[in-house]
Amino acid sequence: MFQLDHRLQADTQLLGAFPLSLLLLSKDANYPWCILVPQREDVREIYQLNETDRRQLLDESCLVAETLNKLFAADKINVAAIGNMVPQLHLHHVVRFKTDAAWPGPVWGAVAAETYAQQLLIETADRIVTALVPLGLATE
Repeated sequence: MFQLDHRLQADTQLLGAFPLSLLLLSKDANYPWCILVPQREDVREIYQLNETDRRQLLDESCLVAETLNKLFAADKINVAAIGNMVPQLHLHHVVRFKTDAAWPGPVWGAVAAETYAQQLLIETADRIVTALVPLGLATE
C-alpha cells in the first residue's frame, strides 16, 4: 500500500491528487514550490514506473509547471527528481525568479527555509488549487 514518506508529510501541505500523483506544496516560503508524488509503492526512479504511469506523470508535471508559470509569472520553472534525502519518487516544481535568493543557482542549500505566514500559506495553496481543479486535480 502506498504511503507518503514522513519527511514529505512534515515539509509540505497536501493540495490534492491527480489520477497518479499527490500534489504537495512545500512549506518553504522562499519559492512557490510544488511536489508531485506518484502513488506507487517502492518506486524510487521514473524508469521504475510502467509506461502508462510514466506518461501520466509527465502529463501531470507539465500541467503543474505550466500552471505555476502562469500563476506566478516565473522567470524559470525548475523541475527535478533528485531523491538523495527522500528516496521515494517525487518531482519538485520550483518557481524561480531572477530576484530570488538562490538565483541563478539551485535552491537546495542556498538559503535557510522560510516558514510561510499562515495566511500566505492558505492564499498560495488556494491559488494553486483553484487553477488546477479545472485541469483534473481532485481535492477530496
